[in-house]
Amino acid sequence: MGKATGFIEYYREKVNERNPLKRLSDWKEYTLPYSDETLSRQGARCMDCATPFCHIGMEIQGATSGCPVHNLIPEWNDLVYRGRWREALDRLLKTNNFPEFTGRVCPAPCEGSCTLAITDPAVTIKNIEQAIIDKGFENGWITPRIPAARTGKKVAIIGSGPAGLAAADQLNQAGHVVTVFERSDRAGGLLMYGIPNMKLEKEVVERRIRLLTQEGINFVTNSEVGKDITTEELQAQFDAVILCTGAQKQRDLVIEGREAKGIHFAMEYLTKSTKSYLDSQFDDGQFIDTEGKDVIVIGGGDTGADCVATALRQNCRSVVQFGKHPVLPAVRTAENMWPASPNVFTMDYAYKEAEAMYGDDPRQYSIQTKKIVADEWGNLNELHTIQMEKLKDDQGRFYFKEIQGSEKVWPAQFVFIAIGFEGTEQSLLSQFGVKSNNQKIEAAKGEYKTNVEGVFAAGDARRGQSLIVWAINEGREVAHEVDFYLMGKSYLPK
Repeated sequence: MGKATGFIEYYREKVNERNPLKRLSDWKEYTLPYSDETLSRQGARCMDCATPFCHIGMEIQGATSGCPVHNLIPEWNDLVYRGRWREALDRLLKTNNFPEFTGRVCPAPCEGSCTLAITDPAVTIKNIEQAIIDKGFENGWITPRIPAARTGKKVAIIGSGPAGLAAADQLNQAGHVVTVFERSDRAGGLLMYGIPNMKLEKEVVERRIRLLTQEGINFVTNSEVGKDITTEELQAQFDAVILCTGAQKQRDLVIEGREAKGIHFAMEYLTKSTKSYLDSQFDDGQFIDTEGKDVIVIGGGDTGADCVATALRQNCRSVVQFGKHPVLPAVRTAENMWPASPNVFTMDYAYKEAEAMYGDDPRQYSIQTKKIVADEWGNLNELHTIQMEKLKDDQGRFYFKEIQGSEKVWPAQFVFIAIGFEGTEQSLLSQFGVKSNNQKIEAAKGEYKTNVEGVFAAGDARRGQSLIVWAINEGREVAHEVDFYLMGKSYLPK
């Protein structure tokens, strides 16, 4: 695929990003498009590797390797190299309902398992994917696909995140009447409110929602199932129900001083910021404002990085992100060999911005918060921490040990907790009578059936906190199962 000697002739080019300091003055996406010529060269780097691992879509060492929706990556890389963009779009859309989302915010496990990545920087798969779908919209190649006939079957989908949207798209094309219920005021789930504008501008999400609406999908926002409509009414009105409610129960920090004012969950901070921006460009004041404040983010993942980037744009006085693990190595270790996802040090967009603003990477490694101290009025004042050492016991199990003498006090007026999610909210499941295990809905992978007749589950609500691309994968697969349940057969891909 691509040019036979392309991987030898061309280097991987860096992501085209806006200047870190300049982009802090707005909330626009931080990346810029490549030229067609650059993309052609990058597509040419795709090797004729006989057995491409980039689309294996499996978990190795507990992390995703390859593309879970099994994108036909070598095929559309080759087509981009040859300038055949429309054909590349057709190949991309065969497996991925929403490349404009994954091309922007997916961590690209496909690149970690690229064959070229064994010895050289991987092919820029993610950037090429985004370029293909963006060119499709720009050229008017993407138009509403109206189903030729309707089956008369009605499906309700609860939750409009990537899993719910993918299931809705597939089932609508199969001819079913699909209604998506969303308790928020805008459709899109975490795509709308869980990911800040700098990574995914909301017009991109709204454009897809408009297209799905034109194709016949009904979106009911500001509607919480169990309150605004009962589960009994839902089951009476629809032939099947799919639960795509996500893993929205955030993991809390159990620590002395947790009740201090100024401590918030990361998703509350990000959601309010995005909503206020969309509603009024922040004029309504309905957001958590960190201007002139010392901010600490607890949790070393992507959500924490998004909090860092948001606080920087609000002109915080300082921002630090705590992580419990040591700094990652610059290159793969012997225990982390290809095609497993590379567990190596990287600089996310937020960290580049913090470094440009303050001169340092904002991350603190191997650190544990011991207690939180408030002032006499109950307002957050400072955090007390200690450094940790990661060790291995005689059975090869890792554990952390405190390093005495490494205690430190950090000033803070805001703390954002970003230590992950425990699972899906249980109240709705109880009303349906759906069983859960470890706060995840019990529904086998590949079948997606719950213990309640006609009720299915997919996405993070079923598998736990995961990647957007896994949510799309499960949305597509549950659509096949629901279609088969309704019709006794299905031509949707599985």
